[in-house]
Amino acid sequence: MFEKFKEWFETSQNRQRRQVIADTLQFKNAIENINGENYFIARAQITDIPEILQVEQQVYGATPWNESAFSQEIRRSRDRLYLVVRQKDQLLGFIGCSFNFQKNDAHITNIAVRPSFQNRGVGRYLIRKMIHKSLMVDMKTMSLEVRVSNTSAQRLYRRIGFIPGKTKKNYYFGDHEDALDMQLELSYLKDGGE
Repeated sequence: MFEKFKEWFETSQNRQRRQVIADTLQFKNAIENINGENYFIARAQITDIPEILQVEQQVYGATPWNESAFSQEIRRSRDRLYLVVRQKDQLLGFIGCSFNFQKNDAHITNIAVRPSFQNRGVGRYLIRKMIHKSLMVDMKTMSLEVRVSNTSAQRLYRRIGFIPGKTKKNYYFGDHEDALDMQLELSYLKDGGE
């Protein structure tokens, strides 16, 4: 009898936690001021994918992810959050994050800002927004991979608090460039570290 009650209780607790997480990962569209300029921030929609792919192509010279990959990710609203930034109805950047509740890790899957809008605080804003959401769902770490040649992105991540880790050889599809693993300890931020 006790085992059945325990199983029911754990199932009920897990269901409640999943609902709290789903509610927390909701995102209300907003106008945000970033370094003196107004931007429209919204949860990514399937209809945003063509523009997301354009941004990827401008940033990376190709599209590391295809339409199908983004579509699958954006549809997974219980453990993924994809945000887009617009100004004057032009998509300027985006970020994607997956939330692994077994490892308590929020993993930035993808982030890109149009080159003409880089160094304006948009990328930093997007990462901070994901950090905030990650803390709300009790993630302990945030992780990402970055091209070893992308030193400007690495500088940004370091300023935010990410620590470099191991190098993943031949990580990127196409050119087989190595990736640098980076990790941020969110528990430090939750305890007032930043």
